[in-house]
Amino acid sequence: MTMLEDRTTAGPWPTAYPPGYAVVDVETTGLARDDRIVSAAVYRLDARGNVEDHWYTLVNPERDPGPVWIHGLTSDVLEGAPLFPEIAAEFAARLDGRVLVAHNAMFDWQMIAREYARARSAAPVRQRLCTIALAKELSLPLPNHKLESLAAHFGVVQQRAHHALDDARVLAEAFRPSLHAAAERNVRLPLLECRPLTEWASSSGGSQVGRQPAYRAGSWRPARKRPACPYPNPGRYEADKPLKQGMRVAFSGDTSVDRELLEDRTVEAGLHVATSVSRLTSLLVSNDPDAATSKTVRAKSFGTPIVDEAAYAQLLRDVDPADG
Repeated sequence: MTMLEDRTTAGPWPTAYPPGYAVVDVETTGLARDDRIVSAAVYRLDARGNVEDHWYTLVNPERDPGPVWIHGLTSDVLEGAPLFPEIAAEFAARLDGRVLVAHNAMFDWQMIAREYARARSAAPVRQRLCTIALAKELSLPLPNHKLESLAAHFGVVQQRAHHALDDARVLAEAFRPSLHAAAERNVRLPLLECRPLTEWASSSGGSQVGRQPAYRAGSWRPARKRPACPYPNPGRYEADKPLKQGMRVAFSGDTSVDRELLEDRTVEAGLHVATSVSRLTSLLVSNDPDAATSKTVRAKSFGTPIVDEAAYAQLLRDVDPADG
């Protein structure tokens, strides 16, 4: 990787690094494929992570706003907001020619791609960078991979968690020192390709708009090799208590969120993805606990707790750190 001198950081700057970034945060009505964006924010940064400008908008989701207790946006607030097609061009202008940067970037990108698919368009994004992946590349000493932990590591003050504009600001301020640390150590950035959704173009049914191929029960898919969970298994999940890092979580049946994305979130929270159910399994996630699948049958025989996907998504928001 060739290098150029940069006055704002010690040592040369990698010429292979992107020329600019769009730090993005979206708040949504939920986590499923048919959920919608209710607000979006973009901080545009130059090649060295300096802020150029920022932009924020509410978006009328044309449906129930979802977890108001998280994002604070009620139906009354969103009623007069623009529809996504009305802000799509401005949003695209903010993203054009830049790498999309987000905390858990796969989720933000998929929500954005689906909105553009519904609007019969595509976002001009070719690559994304997840700040969780970058933190791992840099081996930052974080207790977990929450945005608040990354912010605290770099001394960034978070004022309004789950407000798109403030979350984007916090991430932009934490991304700049991360980027400079990567440049100083000549770390290759963990850039991934962004593929716009196209399935809507050939679909005659509205139910397929913004959808991607998903896992179906009984279908084959290759297992993903994941690093071993660094935390010991604290045992079974107990109802009305938080999950704890190290717990073994298994999944059974269809999920509305792409299975790999759900598993990625599980790993990022410090939990272990179990491919089967045993006496050591802490929790089984199933949207149909009465289905006679091998996992649900074994979970019931072992007394393993079973929760649905929606309940699990809420549990993932606040996972207790491992003991010790």
